[in-house]
Amino acid sequence: MAKFMDVHRDMHGITAEKLLEAHQADLAIEGEESVHFEHAWADPESGTVYCLSEAPSAEAVQRVHERAGHRADEVHAVSLEA
Repeated sequence: MAKFMDVHRDMHGITAEKLLEAHQADLAIEGEESVHFEHAWADPESGTVYCLSEAPSAEAVQRVHERAGHRADEVHAVSLEA
């Protein structure tokens, strides 16, 4: 499976609790799309949230996020890592 990094914008003031809640919502349904969300990060000041996942496609990642109630603004394949 491929790795993906997705970006959510306009989440100004997100708290650790809200980030965990959103991540848990993804985890609850990720298996239905053969996706695994590995980690999520947030910058409350800029309102940007990043999620790292393994999935069969960017579309599968987006479907999980949409169903969990927080559509990603961008989903990028991450094909190289060091």
